Amino acid sequence: MSKILIVGPAYPLRGGLATYNERLASEFNALGHQCEILSFSLQYPSILFPGKTQFSTDAAPDDLTILSEINSVNPLNWISVGLKISKAKYDIVIFRYWMSFMAPALGTIARLIKSNKHTQILAITDNIIPHERKFFDTPFTKYFLAACDGFLTMSHSVLGQLKQLNQHKPARYVAHPMYDMFGEAKSKQEAREILKLSTNQKYLLFFGFIRKYKGLHLLLNAFADERIKQLDCKLIVAGEFYEDAQPYLNQIQELGLGDKVILSNDFIPNGEVCNYFCAADVVIQTYLNATQSGVTQIAYYYDKPMIVTNVGGLAELVPDNKVGFIVEGEKIAIADAILRFYNENKEQQFIDNLKIEKQKFTWTYLCNELLQLTHD
Repeated sequence: MSKILIVGPAYPLRGGLATYNERLASEFNALGHQCEILSFSLQYPSILFPGKTQFSTDAAPDDLTILSEINSVNPLNWISVGLKISKAKYDIVIFRYWMSFMAPALGTIARLIKSNKHTQILAITDNIIPHERKFFDTPFTKYFLAACDGFLTMSHSVLGQLKQLNQHKPARYVAHPMYDMFGEAKSKQEAREILKLSTNQKYLLFFGFIRKYKGLHLLLNAFADERIKQLDCKLIVAGEFYEDAQPYLNQIQELGLGDKVILSNDFIPNGEVCNYFCAADVVIQTYLNATQSGVTQIAYYYDKPMIVTNVGGLAELVPDNKVGFIVEGEKIAIADAILRFYNENKEQQFIDNLKIEKQKFTWTYLCNELLQLTHD
């Protein structure tokens, strides 16, 4: 049995990182280890946070120890937290690294923990080169990476970026596990009734917070294709805008899509995620660039076919014409895939294949790979 600490967002903070960290900690505990989470007392100063709130409206996990102690902008805090964790002598500390803004805090804390000459420092690196780049990305990232003993990535593209900056330390690729914590699947009819949607309509789902790199503007352009309009399908956009919503609203109006797009633009609480996925025929991700995607792994859990653009980790996880379609990021190709999905009646074929493919994406496998890194 190992004494393990995960460093990253967790309740009462919200979002995919928090959900992932909590699920990972639960799996380590289920396997007989002792795992806790070290989260943030201040993750982002309000002026830097693009959403409405950083905090969850869901109930707290009742089976996890979560310490909310890191202040991301206070160096004195980094020192006190690092020294405290160093004295606790965890066997393994696993950092989540997703943006260079966090590198000074996390890199400093990691160095102080290592001063105990006992703890091994691992990192799950969601991103190495950020989606939206800043001048300090590379030096900050190198500062963090230098403090770690091994790395796990969830896409081959991030693994390649990691090796460019840090070639000599152990690193492994493991696909993002399935998100299986949002409740059991409902029938399509039941989910649609809950969301007050038609039970006979065709629905596509674009899910998650909205930023330019997610490519919603591409999808809206595809939806303006006359063939799509004649198909009589609707697009559900479920997620909070993390940038100015007005350009998208203008685009919807200019393209005449007012009756084709359903906007649900608040953060979707965990308890409601199931309804959106179960109500849809297909999940669509028209990203401009990507590493790995939690949205894909929710779709796997609910056996939902996918249409994704051929970027980063998305294409790695969606075998083309098996569980969905991989398309190039331009409106005609996206529209063609939507038409093909419906006109060729692909839904059931893809669902049958999803049930087989998703067996690869378990949390137990991820835990074991992380533990193995300590021996590499």
